[in-house]
Amino acid sequence: MNKNKRKIIIFDDDEDILSICNYILEDKGWEVHTFTNCNNITKKVSAVMPDVILMDNWIPDAGGIVATQALKKNEGLKSIPVIYFSANSDIQLLASHAGAETYLAKPFDLLELERVISTVLK
Repeated sequence: MNKNKRKIIIFDDDEDILSICNYILEDKGWEVHTFTNCNNITKKVSAVMPDVILMDNWIPDAGGIVATQALKKNEGLKSIPVIYFSANSDIQLLASHAGAETYLAKPFDLLELERVISTVLK
């Protein structure tokens, strides 16, 4: 396995979004991990230690804001950039409330997805 592969976790309960993102990002050389809920979030993230996290707002059970805040309170995980993504019109507010580094409005196109990921990977 390639040790230099960048890793991403996508938290979303929409299987279509997961499979599209998975397909695109794997094609770009990412190692993609997906979860349809945010239960035991610190455990899930610690097991992968991704370079970046995509977090849906309406993720079961606790929701994206609570999940992101839990990560940002964790010493070992708080430096992992979180991209908040949602179709909610208040996404900017939600993302900042959650403590996410940036956000991506749904629906998004692939160029936007790549652009947002590259901005947090500086």
